[in-house]
Amino acid sequence: MSSTVSRFPIGGPPPLRRTRVVAADDHPVILLGVRHALEAFDDIALLAQARQSTELVESLQRVSADVIVTDLAMPCGRYGDGLALIGYLRRHFPAVRIVVLTMLGNGALLRRLFEAGVAAVVGKGDDLAHIGLAVRHAMNDVRYVSPSLRAALERSGARNGRATGPLTLSPREIEVLRLFASGLSVSEIGVRLNRSVKTVSSHKVAALRKLGVAGDAELIEYAWANGLAHRPMAHAEVS
Repeated sequence: MSSTVSRFPIGGPPPLRRTRVVAADDHPVILLGVRHALEAFDDIALLAQARQSTELVESLQRVSADVIVTDLAMPCGRYGDGLALIGYLRRHFPAVRIVVLTMLGNGALLRRLFEAGVAAVVGKGDDLAHIGLAVRHAMNDVRYVSPSLRAALERSGARNGRATGPLTLSPREIEVLRLFASGLSVSEIGVRLNRSVKTVSSHKVAALRKLGVAGDAELIEYAWANGLAHRPMAHAEVS
């Protein structure tokens, strides 16, 4: 993420007390960046940091937080990641706003996040200051999308109602596709999502049919090309 941090007079009026934040990401350098970003906002206090979902939930049980700033793809942990983790957080901590940090720029996925109750999304390639702005917007119940993700979300909204491709997938199909393209087997996805192998396979087959791709290789390539999962370095195209 960009190291430039500045104070912005936008994002709504500062609350009467400091907004209490818990941050989660499996990369220490990202957590350091989040801390650095939030320190630039006098009205925001970072209470705790976590490396995976188990630590995140334990932190939320231990401290009284207003906002969660969390990575979307965060493997390991008892409560999973992605949409499954968002759903758990919304059910068990409904009063806490959620800000998602992500490298994934797929418009359909971003729309699903907002449908799941996320308050704001920030691209990891955006200026660090957008994290604090997203927290402020979340506390004022105003949706926030950072610049690098805004165009993707607007494109998906423009296609809504006559969609093909990712927009036709259900939230669970998107989640299965994301994990499958990230290298997990059907069995591993079942464990991660607490679903049977048969159920996961059904979601994968449905995604194949809806997207009109011929097999697993094309499905994975589609997910990589459309921002639903990161392309592993070993498979990255050489420019």
